[in-house]
Amino acid sequence: MKVKKLLLNAQLKATHQREVILSIILDCKNHPSTEYVYSLTKKQIPSISLATVYKTLEAFASNGLISKTLTVEGQARYDPNLDAHGHIYSANSNEIIDYVDDELNTLISNFFKQKKVKNFHIKKISLNIIGDKIDTEKAIEIK
Repeated sequence: MKVKKLLLNAQLKATHQREVILSIILDCKNHPSTEYVYSLTKKQIPSISLATVYKTLEAFASNGLISKTLTVEGQARYDPNLDAHGHIYSANSNEIIDYVDDELNTLISNFFKQKKVKNFHIKKISLNIIGDKIDTEKAIEIK
């Protein structure tokens, strides 16, 4: 779907700045920080401010175009993947990678049913697992 249409569907004005920022974030696979998105945006729009990029990313997250996750240190990172998934966060390499496990989601849903949690409806399950890479030179593998 075109970036302009995504913005309009989210009831946001399709300004040039928003289109550029959304295009950048949709192309990222690494859960970028505001500063990273800013550095890429600045190449296309030299006059843009960090505050504008920050406000734009927050507007995108608030309107469901992207999701926002936090590192252990509390740094905001953004994710264009809106499908149900979890994150593995490596604190020593500052990497966030996606993982999908329907079996785990079913297990968690069943846990809530068995515990008879009342007055709560699960909309989405997103489990964040925090740890350290054993060898920071190698990629994290999920089989």
